Amino acid sequence: MAGNAGDRTVVVSAPGKVLLAGGYIVLDRKHTGLVFGLSARIHVLAQEIHTSAGVHLSEIVVQSPQFLNATWRYGYHLVENGGGIKATQLQSGTPVDPNPFVETTLNYVLTYIAQVDKSRPSHGFKPASLLVLADNDYYSKPKQSHDAERPSSSSSAGDPPLAPTTSEKPNIPDPSPTTVPSAAPPTEKPPRPRFRHFGTTLRDANKTGLGSSAAIVTSLTAALLAHYLPPALFDLGTPNGRRVLHNLAQAAHCSAQGKIGSGFDVASAVYGSCLYRRFSPALLGKLPNPGEAGFAAALAALVDDDGRRWDCEIQKDSVGLPGGVAIRMCDVDCGTQTVGMVKKVHEWRDGNPEAAATAYEGLQARVDELAAVLREHKVGEIGGVMGPVREIMRKLGRDSGVPIEPESQEAMLDALERVEGVLGSVVPGAGGYDAAAVVMKDDAETEKRVRAFLKEWSKGHEIQVRLMKVRGETEGVRMEDVGEFKLWVR
Repeated sequence: MAGNAGDRTVVVSAPGKVLLAGGYIVLDRKHTGLVFGLSARIHVLAQEIHTSAGVHLSEIVVQSPQFLNATWRYGYHLVENGGGIKATQLQSGTPVDPNPFVETTLNYVLTYIAQVDKSRPSHGFKPASLLVLADNDYYSKPKQSHDAERPSSSSSAGDPPLAPTTSEKPNIPDPSPTTVPSAAPPTEKPPRPRFRHFGTTLRDANKTGLGSSAAIVTSLTAALLAHYLPPALFDLGTPNGRRVLHNLAQAAHCSAQGKIGSGFDVASAVYGSCLYRRFSPALLGKLPNPGEAGFAAALAALVDDDGRRWDCEIQKDSVGLPGGVAIRMCDVDCGTQTVGMVKKVHEWRDGNPEAAATAYEGLQARVDELAAVLREHKVGEIGGVMGPVREIMRKLGRDSGVPIEPESQEAMLDALERVEGVLGSVVPGAGGYDAAAVVMKDDAETEKRVRAFLKEWSKGHEIQVRLMKVRGETEGVRMEDVGEFKLWVR
C-alpha cells in the first residue's frame, strides 16, 4: 500500500439540506424521505501548521472565524487496548465552550486514519489548522448595522473582525476584505461579503435549519481524510471515497447528537439530493465508544464495510427538478426544538399504531408522487401533490399534539401560494415555526413578488420572514479550488 503522501492543503465543502417531504416517516426504515441538497455550503480548509525549527506541536486547531470566541485547540493521544485516538480540548486564555460535533468528529476520524494508514507513525499527526466557513444563509442575519456585516482590517475597535487578530492566532492570516475601491462613489452600496461575521458566539447564533451540523461533520471529516491520507487511501472523487466518507460521517454525527436521527442529512451532505431510506439503528448501537477497548478496529471495519452491513438506500436517480423551477427557503425568526417534537410524535405513534400506520402510508404515497412529478418535470401538477403533503402533516400534528404546521405557518403558506409563480410550499422536515420551503418559478419577477409578499406579511404579523438566497441543488460534497481561498491559506 502506498506510503503517507498526505498533509495536503485542501478545501472541501458540503451542502445543507431540505427534507421536502417525509418528515417523521424518514425515521422508520419502512419509509423514505425526499431530500434536496442546498446551494448553501459549509467549507473546511485544512492546512499544516508550520513551526519554527526546533519547535514541536501536537495540536489540531479548529476555527470558525465568523463567530466570537470560536477557536478550539485540541491535543490528542492514543488510548490503550485499541481505544483509538482521543482528542482533548486545550484551554488557554479566554475559556471556549466545548464543541461536541468538532471533538467527536476528531475522535472518529483520527482513529480511522491511524487504523488504516499503516505507513503513519504510531498516532503521529502533524499539527493542522482547520478553518470552518459557512455560507451566510446558515444563520439568521445579525441585527446589526452593515458595518458588522462587512468587516475589514480597518474596522473600528467596536466592529467584530472576520478573523482573529495576529496576536490571537498567528498561523492564520487576516483574510478580511479590504478591496472596496477608493474611487467608488460614496453612495455605492458595498458588496456583500461571501462569509459574513455574525457578531455573536456560535452558541447564541440563530440557525436557519439548513442542516449545519451534518454539513460541518461531513466537510470536516472529508477535509481531515483528504489532508492526512494519500489519494491511494482516500479519494473523494471515487465511489469508494464517498462511501467511506458517508459511513464515517454518519457514525461521528450520530455519536455527537446522541444517536438521534435517521441520517438523511449526512446522506444528503455526501451524495446530494436523493430519496433516502435510513440504516438500521442497531448498526451503530454495537459500536464501542471512543476510548473503549476495541473501538479502533470496530470503527474501521464498520466504515470500510462494502454495503453488507450498511442497509441504507440512497436513490439519486429518483430525484430531479424541472428546468425553470427552484426550491427556495424562507427563514422565520422563531426557533423550534425538533428533538422534543420527534419524541412526542413517537409517543403518539407507539400508543396509536393503526392510526400512525395509516398516516405514514398516506404520506409515503405523497412522497413517491412528489418525487415522480418533479423528476418527470410535470410542473403543472406540483401544487396538487404538495397540498396533500401539508394536509397529512397538519393532521399528524393535531393527532400528536405537536405544532408540525402551526396555525401561523398555515396562514402564511396559504397566502403565499396565492402569489403568482408560487407552485407549492411546505413546512419542511419535522415542521415547526422556523422555516418554510417554497417551490416556485425560477425568474426575477416571481422572486420580486415573493419578497414583497413576505415583507408585507412580516409587517402585518410582527415577525421577521425573509426569502433566503439558498436554493435546491443536486450536488453533494466536493473538493474546492484552494486558489479561491487563497486569502485564508498561509
